[in-house]
Amino acid sequence: MTKALVVGGGIAGPVAAVALRRAGIDAVVHEAYERDATGVGAILTLAVNGVDALRAVDLADAVTGLGHPTPRMALINHRGRRLGEFGTSGTHTRGLGSITLRRADLYRVLRHEAERRGVPFVHGARLVAAEPTGTGVRARFADGRTAEADLLIGADGLRSVTRSIIDPQAPGPRYVPLLNVGGVARGLRLPGERGLMHMIFGKRCFFCWIEVGDDEIWWFANPPQPTELSPAELAAIGSDQWRRRLDELVADDAGPAREIIRNTVELDPAWATYDLPPVRRWHRDRMVIIGDAAHTATPSSGQGASQAIEDAVELARCLRDLPDVPAAFRAYERLRRHRVERVVTQGRRTSSTKVAGPLGRLLRDLALPLVARQVARDDGARLSWLYDHHVEWDAPVTG
Repeated sequence: MTKALVVGGGIAGPVAAVALRRAGIDAVVHEAYERDATGVGAILTLAVNGVDALRAVDLADAVTGLGHPTPRMALINHRGRRLGEFGTSGTHTRGLGSITLRRADLYRVLRHEAERRGVPFVHGARLVAAEPTGTGVRARFADGRTAEADLLIGADGLRSVTRSIIDPQAPGPRYVPLLNVGGVARGLRLPGERGLMHMIFGKRCFFCWIEVGDDEIWWFANPPQPTELSPAELAAIGSDQWRRRLDELVADDAGPAREIIRNTVELDPAWATYDLPPVRRWHRDRMVIIGDAAHTATPSSGQGASQAIEDAVELARCLRDLPDVPAAFRAYERLRRHRVERVVTQGRRTSSTKVAGPLGRLLRDLALPLVARQVARDDGARLSWLYDHHVEWDAPVTG
């Protein structure tokens, strides 16, 4: 086995290609966009476990200077009462920490590092079909091109074509009744620790802000949206309309949300929230899915990018160490399925707390302080399964 075809050039795809090359397998990334994804997306938190997985393939240094350290998050209710505080670095961080950065910067750096290490990128290659050839797999693209390789890795996201090729009965995206909108405010100096994520569970809207510079604040909000809106419907909502809507939604909440919104100089386009129900089949023949194609979690999990990176590195280890592709795919699924489905469940549960009614808010305000005290009492061990996960690149994978 000498060559892999990677479909998708977002986060999982370039990391997979780098990890495969490190494992002695050539990889070519095929991306549906005519150009790269620079400028796509708002901010995200790359959790400590994601940074650690990047370190396994010598990519961590490329991203740690891009964003801002995010060591903790504070949970605050709509009255301004601090319900609790969580660390975001587990108990054994190996000198690493979670960081908040712009998604477009992460795309850019991962692509640059992959190209610098010899990974070719093919743009305008939208996958439409794939089939086994006996010794490998043949991919067919919308423009009529084909490509052959020893295996195909679908890193093509929430609406993965690879997922539906592997299993035509695979589930599609599951709508979560929240929207995502955010931006950058400048000219404000707010009290509080720089890098602390202030997560306000508002009366009508969840709002999060983080101070990242002398006068710069990054923020996002999750307005409830019971009925699913199409991308066109979301795009039709202008910036001024969003500002007015958000200002109304946070008007009854204590804290600086209204001031931040009014001082926002960059407003990101809104997008809807989705996750994936459990996907029964992750692989077939010489095709496999990773990242959001296999297990999309809501942004509330704080783990989407990190889990995709872990997938990419683990799959490369399995392909490096096991005697054939089916054995490698089975080992990869064994190593990953339970963990990522737990993350998806956690993300959906967290998202539900953001749209709580009066009774739900009361129960949330009672429960979150108890959880926070438990985490503080055990020095973060309660979250160690999430943040302390370590991909040991040099450890052999056994079947």
